[in-house]
Amino acid sequence: MFMSKRNLLIYGLLWLLVACESPQKQKVERIEVETLFRNPERSQYQLSPDGHYLAFLAPYKDRLNIHIQLAGTDSIWRITHVSERDIVKFGWASSRQLFFLRDEDGDENYFLSTVCFDGSNYKELTRLPGVRTGVLDKLENSADEMLIELNQRDPRVFDVYKINLKTGKLTLSLKNPGNYSAYLTDHDGVIRLVTTTQGVTNTFLYRDKEGQPFEKVLETDYKNSFRPLFFDFESPGKVYAISNLGRDRMAAIRYDLKQNREDTILYEAPNNDVNWIGYSRKRKKPTVVHYVDWKGRLVFLDEIAKGLYEDIKAQMPDGDELTFASIDDTEEKFIVRTFSDRTLGAFYYYNCAAGKVVKLSEVSPWLDKEQMSPVKPITYTTRDGLTIHGYLTIPLGLEGRNLPVVVMPHGGPWARDYWRFDSHVQFLANRGYAVLQMNFRGSTGYGRAFWEAGFKQWGLRMQDDITDGVEYLIAEGIADPKRIAIYGASYGGYATLAGLAFTPDLYRCGIDYVGVSNLFTLMQTIPPYWEQEREMYYEMIGHPVKDSLYYVKVSPVYHADKIKVPLMVVQGAQDPRVKKAESDQIVEALAARGIAVDYIVKEKEGHGFRNQENRIELYHAIEKFLDENMR
Repeated sequence: MFMSKRNLLIYGLLWLLVACESPQKQKVERIEVETLFRNPERSQYQLSPDGHYLAFLAPYKDRLNIHIQLAGTDSIWRITHVSERDIVKFGWASSRQLFFLRDEDGDENYFLSTVCFDGSNYKELTRLPGVRTGVLDKLENSADEMLIELNQRDPRVFDVYKINLKTGKLTLSLKNPGNYSAYLTDHDGVIRLVTTTQGVTNTFLYRDKEGQPFEKVLETDYKNSFRPLFFDFESPGKVYAISNLGRDRMAAIRYDLKQNREDTILYEAPNNDVNWIGYSRKRKKPTVVHYVDWKGRLVFLDEIAKGLYEDIKAQMPDGDELTFASIDDTEEKFIVRTFSDRTLGAFYYYNCAAGKVVKLSEVSPWLDKEQMSPVKPITYTTRDGLTIHGYLTIPLGLEGRNLPVVVMPHGGPWARDYWRFDSHVQFLANRGYAVLQMNFRGSTGYGRAFWEAGFKQWGLRMQDDITDGVEYLIAEGIADPKRIAIYGASYGGYATLAGLAFTPDLYRCGIDYVGVSNLFTLMQTIPPYWEQEREMYYEMIGHPVKDSLYYVKVSPVYHADKIKVPLMVVQGAQDPRVKKAESDQIVEALAARGIAVDYIVKEKEGHGFRNQENRIELYHAIEKFLDENMR
């Protein structure tokens, strides 16, 4: 789906990156699991469009619920009372009404609910079995309506509906003929650009006005990426996008849809993909471009935005990064958040009229920044000459020599690790483990060639990149070769199983968290709304018939006889992406050989444990598992 225009507006003022000073050596205290993995005190602050109210998430009966604060005061009240699962996605539909999305037990079939800012008129609007809801456009010119996407008619595709938030009435706005995969509205909430996906081909269809037929303007394969973000304010036939058409890396561009050509290059990063372009709705222009090398970087396109950013930055704590979390419609009031590799940071309120930053709340005030370990960038060269970028965390107070190491490959795999605070990393470092994270080939952010280098390389060169990182730490004397564990989630869980099966002498133990064990069954059970991308997955992962020998070669379940070290497997029973059968298979294969596995299953969880009590229980188990197998 396209990124929402509201998020792009927020992101338009995002990210200050300041180098974090190395902490002095000090006595390191043991941080309790409950302290690291409890829900934040307050998070996700959002300003109402008129700037009069702040909404945020805070715990109620151990679940994150929406609270409201009158701007400039200490008056706070709670407006939701969800007790089954945390609310994780919410926003202002208007200056007096909020919406939120949640699922049941982790199945990711999100449904839409609304509630007034005073807690009245709570409604569940799209709670339909097996149906997934997405918000397309909040329709800033309409207080009572939104555009949403629903796969109610066909679970494989999403139609667009206009929903009345007072009555719940749905009106079909655009029926999906079966190949529409994404929609982009203009600044008046009219769908003007549609992406279709047919096999490995994406086609972009454009129209000038609502009611007109869509016409083809551009066709690409999935490797040549064109991601439209928002329409130009003054030239409605032009769209701002990030694209690698004609280049290796994603650049920030403006594209003329009527002429079918790129007419402006806003910015190309020297070695990395551009992530997004931010804009000012008030001044009707793009303001900033963002990309990531080892930290996030900003390139300002607008002096007003740059000046505002620098004024706020000057009032913030030294050593922390800065992000604009929310903005009101006047672009005069802001919610600002700080963070770093060693802190989840705090939220602040800034009013341009006053010119001063006012602290609202720490995210997790019980976490002591000075007890956290710094996360440093690392690079190494693979056996075939590729440069891999990643992060190394050395436990606070320890020299980086002969340490037990936990290797943490990221999920995706078409994603990447970032420099940030990570509770999992800090938990491991606090227990004395160095942590290695690497952006192996196939990771995003490093250009098309690096991404494509991971195609059909599950368990092969992608896994070699992980192995080469471990060997690098051993050669540098950082890692104790007899005390190395591997732990990952999703694709990282697959990499854990592959590491134990294909390099059985390298690791002391492994933890597979919602990981893939069998490529055949993975491709048989993808969610129905991923069907449009199936041919693309065949190109990137491999075809179950044409590449069946490869599937057998790299699926850990067929090589369970090679696994000889302790394994923990963690699974949510409602996971729609990596089904429970993936974990059952590897556990059963090892049991058949008489090898016991620590198998943790939660019936009311999905692709990762969301509920606080389950997270805490899990990391107590992980701590015990590592204590028993890494000492």
